[in-house]
Amino acid sequence: MSERGPVGPGAAGGEPCRTDSRTAAQSQAAPGLAAESASDGATALGGERAQVAKRPSASGGTERGSAASGPVNSVGDQEEHPAQVGERPGASSGTGTSAPTPALVRSVLVVGTGLIGTSVALALRAAGVAVWLEDVDPSAAELAAALGAGEAVVPAHRVDIVVLAAPPTAIPSILSRLQSQNVGLTYTDVSSVKAAPLAEIQARQLDLATFVGGHPMAGRERSGPMGARADLFIGRPWVFTPTPATAADALARATELAALCGATPVTMTAAAHDAAVALVSHAPHVVASLMAARLADAAEPAVALAGQGVGDVTRVAEGDWRLWTQILTANAPAVTGVLEALRDDLDAAIRALRGHEGADVMVDLLQRGVAGRGRLPGKHGGVPTTYAVVPVLVPDRPGELARLFRDAGAVGVNIEDVSIEHAPGVLFGLVELSVQPGAAATLGDALRSAGWAIQS
Repeated sequence: MSERGPVGPGAAGGEPCRTDSRTAAQSQAAPGLAAESASDGATALGGERAQVAKRPSASGGTERGSAASGPVNSVGDQEEHPAQVGERPGASSGTGTSAPTPALVRSVLVVGTGLIGTSVALALRAAGVAVWLEDVDPSAAELAAALGAGEAVVPAHRVDIVVLAAPPTAIPSILSRLQSQNVGLTYTDVSSVKAAPLAEIQARQLDLATFVGGHPMAGRERSGPMGARADLFIGRPWVFTPTPATAADALARATELAALCGATPVTMTAAAHDAAVALVSHAPHVVASLMAARLADAAEPAVALAGQGVGDVTRVAEGDWRLWTQILTANAPAVTGVLEALRDDLDAAIRALRGHEGADVMVDLLQRGVAGRGRLPGKHGGVPTTYAVVPVLVPDRPGELARLFRDAGAVGVNIEDVSIEHAPGVLFGLVELSVQPGAAATLGDALRSAGWAIQS
């Protein structure tokens, strides 16, 4: 068994894509709400494992990722995992039941212990996977380890898959170092730009057979390991961008990793992915920042009037500006196209407001906005559904939200979504409970009977 030097550096900060801030009540009551979808050119895999194929190994033999044998997981001697280790916990066996399916992902190295990397590690640990952690900042890896994300040491053996949780510009150099050290059977990344890193990986003539570009469509405004959550990816799309050179077993491991984290694997080309995220993530971040920048030097009385609307529009502007500078630069062509189209609409709106265009221009813009908003995926990524809203005034003190949800549950009404709005200087919050239209009257009457103030 050969020995390796230290694993190459990762990134201290995880990379967000679309950030999603929800209330604590939402996160606890319904994880995975408002899942982001990047559907342009996408084909959902639905968690199904891709067909596994043989590929040449570094030693000249073959490595198998088949369900029959399990993947090779040692350096030099091609030693295979024992069958009992490869069986996923809970698999059925015996007469009348299906045989256990050997797992493709049993050991993972996460390079970069920021928000996304640590969240991946936490999710995998919860699924019973052995996880090792590396970071250019050792203290970040140690903090992630202290949170239960894995061991902040170099793995003694080659792992099944290496997750590169670093900004897009860092992916090629990290991949080059790790592949030269033969650290893993498969490599994937989680950066939000795919075409530019892939072009450099190809230019460096790195091993494309073992690499699968990846991007989980999830994130938060908070950065670093302290913001990580094991449930961050539940119900979210996890995009993979395999190339014709990608080995089938590499794609199978990558999609299994996403499924273990609770995500839905999706395949796209790198170009289709970058165009999609430019539209649904990157350009919206620029727009949010532009609007938030108007507030930076605004008069205090004006800012004091701000409510939920401007908060929603500017929420993602809180993201790490250093990381977002790298993301936007790496995906500049696709983002530029979206912003140019937005600029044309903005110019038309300005002309209409100045009286240089007819009122129908503004009407058209607003109507298209309603139509576009209506196309966003609904609950669990399904067809958008129109819910009825029951607005409830809730005192801002401990236990009130729990009491509200308990009273709603007592009448058998499912809360489909929830939002909370606070007004300055008022010790109440307006909680909007979204329910099926036919249940709104029942819920409203029950809550009034329980003493709640329902807004008309």
